[in-house]
Amino acid sequence: MAKVRKRAWTNTQGKQCHAFIVDYVDNRGERQRKQFLRYKEADKFRIKIEGQMADGTYRPDADRFTLKEVCEAYLEHCEGRMRRNERMARHTYSVYRGHVRKHLLNAGYGLTKTKLSQLTAKRVGDFRDGMRDAGVSVVTARKILTTLHGILEYAVSQDLVAVNAARGVKVIGGRDEGSKKVRPPSKEDMQTILGVAPEPIRQKIVFAASTGLRAGEQWALRWEDVDFKGAELKVRRRVDVYGEEGPPKTAAGIRNIPLSEHMIAMLKRMKLASEYSKDDDYIFPDKNGGFTRHDNFIKRRFNKLFSDNGNDAERFNWHALRHFAVSTWIEADLAPKTIQTFAGHSSLQVTMDRYGHMFKSDDHKMAMDSIAKGLFS
Repeated sequence: MAKVRKRAWTNTQGKQCHAFIVDYVDNRGERQRKQFLRYKEADKFRIKIEGQMADGTYRPDADRFTLKEVCEAYLEHCEGRMRRNERMARHTYSVYRGHVRKHLLNAGYGLTKTKLSQLTAKRVGDFRDGMRDAGVSVVTARKILTTLHGILEYAVSQDLVAVNAARGVKVIGGRDEGSKKVRPPSKEDMQTILGVAPEPIRQKIVFAASTGLRAGEQWALRWEDVDFKGAELKVRRRVDVYGEEGPPKTAAGIRNIPLSEHMIAMLKRMKLASEYSKDDDYIFPDKNGGFTRHDNFIKRRFNKLFSDNGNDAERFNWHALRHFAVSTWIEADLAPKTIQTFAGHSSLQVTMDRYGHMFKSDDHKMAMDSIAKGLFS
């Protein structure tokens, strides 16, 4: 139990002084004390501490550590996970570090000097609003809050705080946010781009538009991942911008995808023509046999298909090829669950949220016809 006691002393000028001290033993068995000028303030703190001690939320270090210090400790923790290969890619670490330095510790709207004991849901909400007012987009703000949430979860695990103040704080999008649906490239635009693409680039586009692989998954493929007899592709890894390989984005990303006869024939031609045709060689290597560096390929090769050829194809990005592949599977009447598996989505909900509007439904049309006959005929 915390106690308030009065302390009196004479200062160096001979003046009588007094203060009020709150004494208590924390949940680690260590004696703590805090001094106040007024009894009312000391007693208020006593009540607060006793309440926290009673419900198990008291953490003595919350008053000592600032968010900046916790961010630094968290980044060190992430570096350790990278060294130990504990599901921490260098790219992910780089993103976290960028969020910390550019936003969480921003001199204008950041939380640099905020102590953990002062970090409430309202304070996190104010930080969110400050980001948005500074021009940070909805998508980026959500990612930064996710990083903050992870940092505070780390603080909870280290007994620095009892509650994650970022939990439940959301970034609200515009009214039309939910209405924006995935729109794959048209078949006409796809044919136009394939018609002007040099053969090596054309092969990469056809493969992406047929298999629906994410870019990092495609560039990480090796010849050993193709079962030519069984006409199947094994997706087991992805490669990031640093050339580091790891498992796909989600556990569901490890999957097998059937390949068409046309695709098998194309891959056979590619393997015969390539100087990198060993089992552990990349299927889509750079000129030195390494992995394709995505950003360079997009800037120097893919984007120029639109800008340098004077065609009227509507510009689309590389990830749109994944959407194109899924749209062809839907058009072929593959079951939603099968599409989820081929796409490597973590759940069927993800598949339906992104592509549900593309599925045909005769039942919907029949229902509308029935309603119209009953009301207007």
